[in-house]
Amino acid sequence: MTHLEGKKVVVGITGSIAAYKSAELVRLVRKRGADVRVVMTEHATHFVHPLTFETLSGNGVIRDMFSQPGITLDHVSLGQKSDLIAIAPATANIVGKIAHGIADDFLSTLVLAATCKVILCPAMDKEMYLNPIVKANLRSLQERGLIIMEPEEGVLASGAKGAGRLPDPSTIVDEIACLISDRDLEGLKLLVTAGPTIEYIDPVRILTNRSTGKMGYALARAARRRGAEVTLVSGPTFLEQPRGITFIRVDTAEEMRKAVIAHVNDQDVVIKAAAVSDYRPLTKAPHKEKKKKSTIAMEMEPTPDILEELGHVKGGTLLVGFAAETTDHVARAVEKIKKKNLDLIVLNDVSKDDRGFAADSNEVRIIDRQGNEQEIPLMPKDEVAEKILDRIKDLRAA
Repeated sequence: MTHLEGKKVVVGITGSIAAYKSAELVRLVRKRGADVRVVMTEHATHFVHPLTFETLSGNGVIRDMFSQPGITLDHVSLGQKSDLIAIAPATANIVGKIAHGIADDFLSTLVLAATCKVILCPAMDKEMYLNPIVKANLRSLQERGLIIMEPEEGVLASGAKGAGRLPDPSTIVDEIACLISDRDLEGLKLLVTAGPTIEYIDPVRILTNRSTGKMGYALARAARRRGAEVTLVSGPTFLEQPRGITFIRVDTAEEMRKAVIAHVNDQDVVIKAAAVSDYRPLTKAPHKEKKKKSTIAMEMEPTPDILEELGHVKGGTLLVGFAAETTDHVARAVEKIKKKNLDLIVLNDVSKDDRGFAADSNEVRIIDRQGNEQEIPLMPKDEVAEKILDRIKDLRAA
């Protein structure tokens, strides 16, 4: 993924135990193509040695105002030539200094002189984070145009549980990408379905499938990063809910149908990446069925065909379906395009273990209603998502 190709990002690191997570953040930002400069406060160097960040960023680490070679004004120019400054972790100390215009080290001076976007990722003990003074400082900075990324809840360094954890580095880099990537889908409303659905046999037992939701979630994240207003309707998964989107959690096929139909009218694009159960028990037992030694038979009925229904009511909405096949791949996909009035279909072979369901990678073929095909070789699902969105963008522009 090269969402940050050609971008200049400064990562500011302050004196928090969470500074160890910043090493992975720097690695990920550079991996996505950005030129990364690291600025550390003196206290930060007590937690992670600057050499770590020099190695990961490929650039020297800036530690104070006067140790840089030559006569420069880096504390002014760096924040004006960069695309974004991310302070992660941001302690209560740096938050307070910036909020009150105190510039007594390189990082605080850099932020006050910056003209680029600035995102702060607070990380501290929960009592400190909830302190009214800290809260007021964060509100003040937000009102002045700085972006505040709320910390996560969990077990903190003190052993206490609550808000104050630095978000996962992959989550932070996604937020950075949303702020400075090319927003070529700006103004587009896009709905994605993801994951499996489940159908109840009784209060304990269910029928479901192998879908994990990874492809749909990758599409939702990528669309948001590119500027779209995203709604994600998701069946049960173990994936983290993407930030900055409208999220609707469902279980059954009928619940997914109701959620999608309720939102389809104001969408520009609908991508049906969910693996909806084809059948459900005709009746759900009110209590857990006891195990029997003999064989049992269960009467089943079809679940609603959400994609076909959308094809009838979509109007000007661009409709994208998925076809998970094991045989007669292309023929089945083309048949589905015609039968369900699709604009695009994404075909993938789920008979191989290294792609499709439960895998982190996929190899797909994108087919439009005119029969044009685009083959996407095996690659991570995040990259496949970008290719699918590129095709949707081209189709809307045609």
